[in-house]
Amino acid sequence: MAKPTLFLTVGLPGCGKTTAARQFESERAALRLTKDEWMKALFGAENPSSAGDVIEGRLISIALRALTLGISVALDFGLWSRDERSALRHGGEQAGASVVLWYAPITPAEQRRRHDTRLSAEPDTTWPISDQELNAWAAIFDVPTPGELSGTEPIDPPPTGFATWPDWMQHRWPARAS
Repeated sequence: MAKPTLFLTVGLPGCGKTTAARQFESERAALRLTKDEWMKALFGAENPSSAGDVIEGRLISIALRALTLGISVALDFGLWSRDERSALRHGGEQAGASVVLWYAPITPAEQRRRHDTRLSAEPDTTWPISDQELNAWAAIFDVPTPGELSGTEPIDPPPTGFATWPDWMQHRWPARAS
């Protein structure tokens, strides 16, 4: 059996993460787990922030289980922080998988254009996003380093206060909404 691959789509809204995840799904027979599709299916027009982390956590659990079964997975979340990417790189490796980070930068103007086009053409797949939200998200996004993207950079140790990456993951992606 070939070694499975965990594809991590990294980037801000509108950069092409879902398109890339769909490509991994069709070309690499990867199980595609897209957070927005689950959020829309469960909450419709609502987008409760308390549920997003829980949905991500559940999808990560499914992804790690699929990897141990030899199934490649494409996680379509954004993964804005280096800690999130490090935790999932670690989790993928622990599950016996190769890990590939996919990232596409995007300008604010192109991001706005793509989002507005998607919202107009497929309103059931996204939510309205203000310029203020886009700017705030861009300000907190940790651009992946070349070493992260190539897989040549070692995985960081867990943040202070966490003995292991699984401990941090339990904190970051809680099992239930509070």
